[in-house]
Amino acid sequence: MTDDKKTKVKKGWLVVAVGLDSDEDAGGDGFRRFAIPISYLHHPLFLRLLEAARETYGYKTAGPLRLPCSVEDFLHLRWVIDRERSSGSSHASLSLHSC
Repeated sequence: MTDDKKTKVKKGWLVVAVGLDSDEDAGGDGFRRFAIPISYLHHPLFLRLLEAARETYGYKTAGPLRLPCSVEDFLHLRWVIDRERSSGSSHASLSLHSC
């Protein structure tokens, strides 16, 4: 779910800003906003992405949680997590290019 800046996020969800700093150099802000379920925060693949965000941006950032990942890789990660949740299997060793 892509999130508009003025759209209210429903309970149990949070807004993340996904993009790479190199995208910012190409023009625009380089980040796309997504609303994700809070349950993602406990998934091993998402935890690795959160660690990368901590290393890249630190703990104190204004606005939505920024994730250093290409939008394409983030969409794939979201697909993998949703698929695991529905099937019960695990792909914790999955490697994404920019995440």
